Amino acid sequence: MKVLKFGATWCSTCLIMKPRWESVEEKYPVFESEFFDYDNSPKEVKKYGIEDASLPIFIFLDNEGNEIERVSGEISEKTIVNLVEKHKDK
Repeated sequence: MKVLKFGATWCSTCLIMKPRWESVEEKYPVFESEFFDYDNSPKEVKKYGIEDASLPIFIFLDNEGNEIERVSGEISEKTIVNLVEKHKDK
């Protein structure tokens, strides 16, 4: 499983989410993640249909690179853990 994280330096919710994700990534090293800055990643933003009004956006991919779930906005650390547990074997 891989998680694509889309955010921006000007996005206050993105700044709130950053330490939550970092905490989960330390505790659950079962997945790979990659961060894309909205302003500096036009290819990925276009490919995944990311809109700035929806930041942050987290896209869960299976081992073949297929999107299996997408969430956006401010979510709790518990919700992140639940999503990781839900998709860790995909």
